[in-house]
Amino acid sequence: MMRHASRILAAVAASALLPAVAAAQSWSDQPVKPADHEAEFAVSYEDGGIYYNEEDIPTYNVAEDGTVDWLTFSGFRRYHSECHVCHGPDGEGSSYAPKIKNSAVHMGYYDFYDVVVNGRQNGNSVMPHFGDNQNVMCYLNDIYVYLSARGMDAVPRGRPPKKEAKSDLIREQEDACMG
Repeated sequence: MMRHASRILAAVAASALLPAVAAAQSWSDQPVKPADHEAEFAVSYEDGGIYYNEEDIPTYNVAEDGTVDWLTFSGFRRYHSECHVCHGPDGEGSSYAPKIKNSAVHMGYYDFYDVVVNGRQNGNSVMPHFGDNQNVMCYLNDIYVYLSARGMDAVPRGRPPKKEAKSDLIREQEDACMG
């Protein structure tokens, strides 16, 4: 009887831990189903070459011919200058750090921004903070937009072959941030 009760107790305890284990699973490990997230990344309006969803969060825009908006193109460049060393090419991950193209989709803009600015530690995994790195902070929207487009399979791996021109507004924002 005691063995049977112990097994039941162990099963109950294990099932109680399942939500905690699932929550601890990295966003990067969870596949993205683009159809489930289309509304979050749909372009609601454009302002000076920057595309936004209906919540005023920057988003990507890919034309039918594959031309990407400037932020997506810039995000590709900035990601590969600052982030790919740990997170691998095109946000696909590496043996050193997880893929973050899925994280950008699952975490959303504000949580993604918080992790990049402040860093985070999860067991032995450490994401350093980049809040004082102008090469990241001045282009954080670009990086987020690029990784979201990658996570949503809106752009393939590699350098986007076609891009919109950099707008005056984007140029002004970049100049003001970089000094």
